[in-house]
Amino acid sequence: MHPNTERVVAALRAAGCESEVVELTEPARTAAEAAALLGVSAGQIANSLVFTADGDPLLVMTSGANRVDTAALGERIGATVDRADAATVRAATGFPIGGVAPVGHTTALRVLVDEDLLGHDVVWAAGGTPHTLFQTSGPELLRVTGGTPVRVTP
Repeated sequence: MHPNTERVVAALRAAGCESEVVELTEPARTAAEAAALLGVSAGQIANSLVFTADGDPLLVMTSGANRVDTAALGERIGATVDRADAATVRAATGFPIGGVAPVGHTTALRVLVDEDLLGHDVVWAAGGTPHTLFQTSGPELLRVTGGTPVRVTP
């Protein structure tokens, strides 16, 4: 198991989550790729996107069916929200873009969870590499990340 995936599994277990990380035969770097490989809708893919909020790293777990509107999100949280560059993503999470998991980060992050994920009984999230995912539910994702629900679209 890749060290990044081991970190994710350890964080899931520490949060009392028994989800298993599965390895795909092909990489799933986008929600569309992951949905096609898993046979689910893009809305059931939880994208782990890193932004900055007034310069501080911010993890936004968003439904693969949505695009984050940074201006609207910034208004909702009272901060200027910008997309993080690759170096900031790796420094804040310990994961490369395409493999950022919702848990197991190398630093403590503020986490926001797209409200649209909360209605799904089955949600898939990154397991630390572009080839790994784990199954959970929207409410369980909110719980294990310690996130705050938010609307990410206008």
